[in-house]
Amino acid sequence: MSVPGVKLVTIGERLLVDNDRVAARNHRRLSEAGVLTVNIMAAPGAGKTSFIVRTLEALRGRARAGVIEGDIAGSIDAETVLAAGAHGAVQINTGGNCHLEADMVERALHDLDLDGLDVLFVENVGNLVCPTQWALGEHVKLCLVGAAEGDDKPVKYPPMFAASDAIVLNKTDLIDLVDFDRAFFTSSVRALNPAAPIFDVSCRSGAGIPVWADWLLAQRQGVSGRDSARLGMAPIGGT
Repeated sequence: MSVPGVKLVTIGERLLVDNDRVAARNHRRLSEAGVLTVNIMAAPGAGKTSFIVRTLEALRGRARAGVIEGDIAGSIDAETVLAAGAHGAVQINTGGNCHLEADMVERALHDLDLDGLDVLFVENVGNLVCPTQWALGEHVKLCLVGAAEGDDKPVKYPPMFAASDAIVLNKTDLIDLVDFDRAFFTSSVRALNPAAPIFDVSCRSGAGIPVWADWLLAQRQGVSGRDSARLGMAPIGGT
């Protein structure tokens, strides 16, 4: 019911507009610095931090990577990636917020030496719902799924998989133990997102990490000079 003289504002839409404005500013800053930025989104326990650690190992001597860690509380993940060789890490504690927002990332960037980085990983708060609509200024949106979560995740959380520039299936060493149907998972992803590359990896064994790292470095070649108004960048050479 409308009331004459009263303007109704949808709060959710206004928040996203404000967030996107900051995200565009982050994107310009990161692009101008030539820092490929990857927003890693996944459910709790999918293996986000382990994936970053394995990627840091694969990038050693090839690219300098920093990390922004998003958690409701604690700093254990930031300490873990620093010990693994990250060239700087910033911990963001949301205090209950189920996703990172662009202004949080903007503040974290002040504590990183972007001139000393080639790649920046942003580990979002564990969630397959909330982070989907909140741009951070990233170049690549990455959805990571652990095999033990089940092969039906694309069916249950379609917006996340549709919006992602790359999909990582982690813990592939568990596939036979948890009756994960790889064909069903792949077809479900492709129904939502025909173009995004899907990487099969095991952070436990390291399988698949070199292929992922090579793809990641290929994406960095086109970061500088990209259209800074575009918040989510399509893969350059995905398979």
